[in-house]
Amino acid sequence: MTTGTVGKGSRAGLWLPVGLWGLTRVLLLLCVFDVVEVPGPDIAYDVENIYRGWYEVLRDGTYPLDDITWQYPPAAALVMLAPGLLPFLGYASAFFVLALLCDALVFGLLLYTGRRAGRTSRGAWIWLAGVALLGPTAYARYDVMVTAVAVAGLLAAGRDPRVLGALAGLGAVLKVWPALVLAGTPKGRATFRSWSAAAGAAAGVLLLCVLWKPGALSFLSFQRDRGTEVESLGATVFHVLRHFGWEGEVRMNYGSMEFLGPYVSAVSTAAMAVTVAVFGWLLLWRIRARRFVSSTVADAAFVAVLLFTLTSRVLSPQYMLWLIGLAAVCLVFRSSRMERPAHLVVWATAVTQFEFPVWFWHVTRSDALGMAVLFTRNGLLVAAAVLACRILWRQTVTEPRLAAAVPAQASRTEREGALSGSGRRGGPRP
Repeated sequence: MTTGTVGKGSRAGLWLPVGLWGLTRVLLLLCVFDVVEVPGPDIAYDVENIYRGWYEVLRDGTYPLDDITWQYPPAAALVMLAPGLLPFLGYASAFFVLALLCDALVFGLLLYTGRRAGRTSRGAWIWLAGVALLGPTAYARYDVMVTAVAVAGLLAAGRDPRVLGALAGLGAVLKVWPALVLAGTPKGRATFRSWSAAAGAAAGVLLLCVLWKPGALSFLSFQRDRGTEVESLGATVFHVLRHFGWEGEVRMNYGSMEFLGPYVSAVSTAAMAVTVAVFGWLLLWRIRARRFVSSTVADAAFVAVLLFTLTSRVLSPQYMLWLIGLAAVCLVFRSSRMERPAHLVVWATAVTQFEFPVWFWHVTRSDALGMAVLFTRNGLLVAAAVLACRILWRQTVTEPRLAAAVPAQASRTEREGALSGSGRRGGPRP
């Protein structure tokens, strides 16, 4: 009787999140299908024009060799071709449906994992809210597909590190950043298994792509030549300098709105140097870390991708999906302390919908409204990164070291007491 009652109550508890997920996703679909008009640039433009153009080129037997906007690893071609699996729909419609299915997969995995012992449903709620707050951009880019691969890998890490590694390797050949989910694997056998599986999967998929169509590695030169996007943290400098006579401009370049002009290359170089520095910090953390709890793999992945996103020359709105997905995985575990950074990321995601698309033209003009919304979003991300780094270091480095020092201090006190006679039971004899 008790088991049945619990089961019914547990199933009943699913209706609210599932219902809210369905309601919010219907609204997203209405937006991407242009039934509900969203202010700002056309959200679906990339899918209807750029992605579809790549689809036609790929279907003809080659990668987009002459298109500088093709800046993605070769397995991204699989995503661009995937809408062809739904021939009864137009390309854009099929893409949006596939995005919805990947969103549902992530939500289902988080809900399912959250019902196990030592887990919580917080992660599912973070994903539900975060994707809804990002708005239709979530379905109008292929990042939701990549995030689904990374989330599935992290949720499988505890049972089989090789699954984590294989999915991280696949994700890396889709969009590079999923390789970072391996940053927090426990030292020893788990790291060897996951990292070797990742290397094998990435090499295998990359080789197949190279043999499949010519031009699989053309993205390397296109990605190298990118500048500083107007939404990035480094762009803050130029948003301010424009009000003091800076002679540069904002222009569409390599598929995004970038700053072009004096000192831009210096800021881009500085951003890459900072990226190297933060990865040096991650390496130091990994060397110093002493305790790996159930959530450490997810926590470290969240921190690594957050740092990578902040220091990148490009901080497009769809990147928030990466952070929402990893934050959601963190909060699946009761042992994770990343709740506050995760909530900051959710707030940053809510602001992002105003930064793009609603007030994007204000951002490109660097006016008061555009700077306010952009600086708020980036400020929230900086705060989340600082807090998350501090939490990760404290839980895995500082606290284990202090815990090890306390027993040592206690043992020394006991030895000194024994030598002086004060440590004998019942006190010193007369």
